[in-house]
Amino acid sequence: MRNIKLVIAYDGTNYLGWQRQKQGPTIQGVLEDTLRQILGHRVKLRAAGRTDAGVHALGQVAHFHTTSKRDLETLFRALNALLPRDIAILRVEEMDFRFHAQHHALRKTYFYQIYNHPIRNPVLRLYSWWVPEPLDLEAMKACLPFIVGEKDFASFRKSGTDLKSTVRTVYEATFKRAVGMAHVLRFEITGRGFMRYMVRNLVGALVEVGRGRLTPEDFRAILEARDRSVAPPPAPPQGLFLREIIYDKKWKARDYAPKRCK
Repeated sequence: MRNIKLVIAYDGTNYLGWQRQKQGPTIQGVLEDTLRQILGHRVKLRAAGRTDAGVHALGQVAHFHTTSKRDLETLFRALNALLPRDIAILRVEEMDFRFHAQHHALRKTYFYQIYNHPIRNPVLRLYSWWVPEPLDLEAMKACLPFIVGEKDFASFRKSGTDLKSTVRTVYEATFKRAVGMAHVLRFEITGRGFMRYMVRNLVGALVEVGRGRLTPEDFRAILEARDRSVAPPPAPPQGLFLREIIYDKKWKARDYAPKRCK
């Protein structure tokens, strides 16, 4: 039995999120069906995190077990040949059998894009939240120290969810103008792990600060209230990207990835 790790990029526009469902296309469903076609047996993918409908990924990580002896290069090429154009495999690695994509993740980084201009951008409509009114970026940045560290993010959980703990650790959070992308603001956050809708709920509240409807102190009060009902609605899904998953260096692998062009 072998333990194979995949690093995956995808455009989540046409999918109902990562997790396989009974109806509708999902990233996990498409990948598992493709792997079954290649390997000749069913596999169960375990992902580092489950992205929601419409959310994108540049570095999702998942692993699966297989009895197949296909080499990594063949698997890599076969997957990318058969997968739809909005899903790609960036890397294939053979891991120690104990490795688990979710349980052994040390850090996860997401970013969220806001297109802040009076006129909508049709090219970015699927990859950003169009906010036409001016935003006070400095006021939004003033909120960031409140969310760094180990905090109770109950006010930014998904409504109606029942969790054992809403305490999460955020290592870093930034808000800046995206390089080379006019009128795009990018919120980036790195943490040990995130609740469903947590990043989108944070962005929704931060934009209200940028609009002047809330102050940074209001934002802090919402966080400290630990009550989802006092927080603004979430930002829409299309602006959210799972950028990277970091693991301990002890999880070494024998891998295959295409050589970089010179």
